[in-house]
Amino acid sequence: MTGQQLQEAVKGLVEEARPCAAPPDPVTSAAAERFAALLAEVAHLDEVRVDSDFFDDLGADSLVMAHFCARVRNRPDLPAVSMRDVYRHPTAGGLAAALVDRTPPPPPGTEAPSPSGLPGAPVPSPAPPTGRPHRVLCGALQLLAFLGYAFLLAAVAARGYEWISAQGDLLDAYLRSVVFGAALFVVLCALPVIAKWVLIGRFTPRRFRVWSLTYFRFWLVKTLIRSSPLVLFAGSPLYPLYLRALGARIGAGVTILSRSAPVCTDLLTVGDGALVRKDALLSCYHAVDGVIETGPVTLGRGAVVSEVTVLDIGTRLGDGSRLGHASSLHTGQTVPDGEHWHGSPAQPADGDFPEVEPARCGTARRAVHGSLMLLTALLVYLPLAVGCLDVLLSRMLEGSAVLKGGATVLYVDLLVVTVVVFFGGLLAALVVLATVPRLLGRFVPPGRTYPLFGFRHTVHRMIVLMTNRKSLTRLFGDSSCIVHYLRWIGYRLSPVEQTGSNFGTAVKHESPYLSRVGTGTMVADGLSLMNAEYSSTSFRLSPTAIGAHNFLGNRIAYPAGGRTGDNCLLGTKVAVPVSGPLRHDVGLLGSPCFEIPRSVARDSTFDDLKNGNGLGRRLAAKNRHNAVTMAWHLLTTWLFFFCVVLLFALAASRYPVWGTAVLALANAVVLPFTLLYFVLLERAVTAVHPPEPLFCSIYDRRFWRRERYWKVPSETYLHILDGTPFKAVVWRLLGVRIGARVFDDGCHMTERPMVAIGDDCTLNAGSVLQCHSQEDGTFKSDRSALGAGCTVGVGALVHYGVTVGDGAVLAADSFLMKGETVPEHTRWAGNPARPALDERDERGGAR
Repeated sequence: MTGQQLQEAVKGLVEEARPCAAPPDPVTSAAAERFAALLAEVAHLDEVRVDSDFFDDLGADSLVMAHFCARVRNRPDLPAVSMRDVYRHPTAGGLAAALVDRTPPPPPGTEAPSPSGLPGAPVPSPAPPTGRPHRVLCGALQLLAFLGYAFLLAAVAARGYEWISAQGDLLDAYLRSVVFGAALFVVLCALPVIAKWVLIGRFTPRRFRVWSLTYFRFWLVKTLIRSSPLVLFAGSPLYPLYLRALGARIGAGVTILSRSAPVCTDLLTVGDGALVRKDALLSCYHAVDGVIETGPVTLGRGAVVSEVTVLDIGTRLGDGSRLGHASSLHTGQTVPDGEHWHGSPAQPADGDFPEVEPARCGTARRAVHGSLMLLTALLVYLPLAVGCLDVLLSRMLEGSAVLKGGATVLYVDLLVVTVVVFFGGLLAALVVLATVPRLLGRFVPPGRTYPLFGFRHTVHRMIVLMTNRKSLTRLFGDSSCIVHYLRWIGYRLSPVEQTGSNFGTAVKHESPYLSRVGTGTMVADGLSLMNAEYSSTSFRLSPTAIGAHNFLGNRIAYPAGGRTGDNCLLGTKVAVPVSGPLRHDVGLLGSPCFEIPRSVARDSTFDDLKNGNGLGRRLAAKNRHNAVTMAWHLLTTWLFFFCVVLLFALAASRYPVWGTAVLALANAVVLPFTLLYFVLLERAVTAVHPPEPLFCSIYDRRFWRRERYWKVPSETYLHILDGTPFKAVVWRLLGVRIGARVFDDGCHMTERPMVAIGDDCTLNAGSVLQCHSQEDGTFKSDRSALGAGCTVGVGALVHYGVTVGDGAVLAADSFLMKGETVPEHTRWAGNPARPALDERDERGGAR
């Protein structure tokens, strides 16, 4: 037998021994062909093979695939496809094989989710509707409440000023300032507690319409609770005492770091030794379809809620359980005792989260720390504030310049004072931030575990408060200056590849000295570096390092020990993994995260502008434009400060004649003046170049104008109007195409003129309508539209180019990706968002 014959014989034996391949399923093959044909139509391609990779072979991006998913959902002969499915199975054949045998939807008559999203729960009877008279009455009562509060503050301030100004010497003035400050502090802290028990009594699970009288009482109590000075003591032993006084059942040894105070406090139960970290939302209520629904939130003994999380009503963490960062519990979800869950909606985690060993932190230690904090506030901070007010009022009243006819003297005097205070304060803040926190940081070496509420914990809190200055990151962000500012306060960024947009306007941390960002990395906005790890009794500082040549999208909490390396794309709201292999040269999206392509062809359109000989010239032009933007921001902010000081100076000069009424009038005028000022300012910024759909480089002048639009006008003032009918009016003045009877409990919109909102929509607290995205050096922006009767859940984010049909509901903490089309009267949930049926399939229903 020849060698060739021997090879053929062996090959024949191998073929006989090999199991026969299963013949292709004709149903799957047909579905794959239909997927391929539909994608070819959406992507404008001549032909798509069933084995072609959507991203690597066809050059598609998430926007194209979102349109593809929307078209698939309109085809009754094809199974529904979500963006998660597309990334998991990036070929038409893979999609068909994975989805065509999916369990069919439940037959008609099967119980549907309740409006809150709890599968199998009975659908409550709808609350009676509220019409225009109810909205007018509610708005009028809210306005009267504001005016009453303004008059109360004016009366108290006037009486206190008169009493303090009657002092004989400096010591007497200090003692009177302490007494007055303490009395005012007690009144402001007691007011929400008294109002809650008088107007509400005990919160119970219930439903009531917005704009009703019940809602007005709820809104008033909510506003007072969240405006209490004790909210500033979040993270201290005083904060749980405040919640207990409001009716919450808080166990011993509980630590709550989040400043988002729960509203329906009687429905909150927190077991002994539990921990709630910062930026967690657990309000015990939400709004759906114009109805407020209240419900319980329960944390067991030793439970841990990590950062940037949402706990919707009707949720529970068992004893010793943990909820990971960038995660959420949807209504009806329960984490069993001792289990670690993550994701949105949460599901069991593959591994355990890092834990900090406990330390001795008993009741006595907490009591001493709380008492010292309270004494510091009463004996130092409040007297300083009262003393400064006393000096300011004395200066305003000295000589009564206006009464003497010398108004010009007063204007010039205030002009000089406000310039010195505003711009001098800016320079002083920069000097202090470069020195004092660095000295304090020597007392808290990283890598060691310290007990809470001791000296080192106090020093750590001081560093956090001093170095996280939102006004400064807003000023320097979206420009080349942000790199120098972050280095100035302690970030490790060397060496830097300057792009002019290395960081956005919102960056925060636990320790700037343990924050490291690699060369060539760009951050869009909303980055939170989690340098500190906590238990309910201890904390430990750890370095947080982001690799080189990364791009980070919006609203990312990056933990110490995050398992990402170089050349990664971290999508918006992604849950950065803390276990498993080190990811590199890949993209991550969602919560829990999954891999996506690092980049696609569309995002590399402008790569040539980031390199070459012309980069220096383009960067210099961007720097000049950004410098003018920063100057406008400073000038307009100072002008607002000057106008407010002038308003109160004029009121103070008339106080001897008109008394308390003129101060109350000044308090009342501040809010409408603020609204008018910033509305006119925003209109002036957008008059010539209004925001419009864009696809351009970050070195395009149109993008620089968008940065100016984000920076010069303020948006924080809008949250004063949360939960009132006046906010929709202001949105309309800012260019939002907003319908009638819209309820906004705290939504944020980045490009107001590019948003359309239909009648009777409900926007929950912490929700975001963001009409743009930046990936590396490419900026993309498009319009988004919500149909009539839509609901956007607590903490949910809607990206650009999105269309949401009438009556659709987006669940809490969801991320609706760019280009998605949500059908009418459907419920979507998850990160990334998908039809709620997928959500129940993946997590096995509510537990």
